[in-house]
Amino acid sequence: MEYKLIRSKRKTLSMQMTEGGLVVRAPFSASEKSISDFLKKHERWIKKREEELERRLAEAEKYPPLTDEDIIELAEAARSYIPQRVARYADMAGVKYGRITIRNQRTRWGSCSSKGNLNFNCLLMLTPPEVIDSVVVHEVCHLKHMDHSARFYRDVRRLYPEYDKWNGWLKKNGKVILMRAERRET
Repeated sequence: MEYKLIRSKRKTLSMQMTEGGLVVRAPFSASEKSISDFLKKHERWIKKREEELERRLAEAEKYPPLTDEDIIELAEAARSYIPQRVARYADMAGVKYGRITIRNQRTRWGSCSSKGNLNFNCLLMLTPPEVIDSVVVHEVCHLKHMDHSARFYRDVRRLYPEYDKWNGWLKKNGKVILMRAERRET
């Protein structure tokens, strides 16, 4: 089994499947045998993730790569649409926010800084409006709870009862959208 090994000061073994293949993170002290045993123990997980990756790659190939012009247009659309949604849900939640930034991000759909600034991925404009709302609500609720506690999710679901449905859509389909941007034509 091929994989990229990254050793560090960490205490445990972990792995993740990326577009580049399997990445294993291990402590400096981990033996080759312990890494091999770890991989054997998680063979089913690895196989499942490889199949998911192949499916996503095949799905991404059905769509043309995004161009720089596409990204600019998506960012412009996001700059006019997303702040309206943030204002609506922030008002409903009774929270204040700082700056809203729109970017083309490689892995994140949104984030919230400790200063109350919100960041969103312009690629959200390629998703249904309900998905955009689910991401906006998630970040707005971080203005109250800078964690993923039960209280956080209670507020998310109170503001957006269909959150789980649309967050699930994003988990299932979002990687394909991100892959289109990674294959971007310049």
